[in-house]
Amino acid sequence: MKAICVHGFTQTSQSWSQVAPLLVDAPSGALTNSGFNEVVALDAPGHGTEQSRQFSLTDGAIDLGSRGGSGVYIGYSMGARLGLHLALHSPELVHGLVMIGGTAGIDDPAERAARRVADEALGERIIDIGVEAFLDEWLRQPLFATLPPDHAGAAERRLNSAEALAGSLRTAGTGTQEPLWDKLDKLSMPVLVITGELDHKFTEIAQRFVACITDCEHLVIPAVGHAVHLEAPAATASAIVSWWNRVS
Repeated sequence: MKAICVHGFTQTSQSWSQVAPLLVDAPSGALTNSGFNEVVALDAPGHGTEQSRQFSLTDGAIDLGSRGGSGVYIGYSMGARLGLHLALHSPELVHGLVMIGGTAGIDDPAERAARRVADEALGERIIDIGVEAFLDEWLRQPLFATLPPDHAGAAERRLNSAEALAGSLRTAGTGTQEPLWDKLDKLSMPVLVITGELDHKFTEIAQRFVACITDCEHLVIPAVGHAVHLEAPAATASAIVSWWNRVS
């Protein structure tokens, strides 16, 4: 089975460099029971090698599916939202879905509209101050308070242009996402939701996923925050491998 990894906002496929090798079936390695014989990491629209391509979440998910093919989709934050859209649109491609720090959207229309305005303003901020200064601000958010600077992948994030990141916010930001909570009962594939113990907001969201999806498990990685796969790559990989071996 193939694992397809999709990164979060401001990142690129390089962000999976610590996790991906641990997901591969390697009998001589630390994880001897991996169910994955291939792992690919894709650049999401508006990022990395795909900066010139801007899509809505649904169209971006379809694009990812056309490049990734069938397998288990593993997404972090924005990547989790893209994976969820793909699972709902093209379930035949998604044999399993792993969401790390993901959401199915903002229910309240007023809150969603406010987030859309905030995303637009943030996009303008990126263009005004440039990628490097923006990343300094972005990574100082409380969301990343527990992420060590040497694990943040700043050099990889700087490969993205201000215009591409701003475009990603406008087309695929959380403010543009129609809530999917009432559609989650249509998911038939096994789903794993991973959150960090210190990421209280997304841990609450994960519990809602479990309540809405028929075959869904929630696993909490101790002592880490939102960027679980960057803070604890070995624990993240081990959790995914153990889950997939069990459910498959």
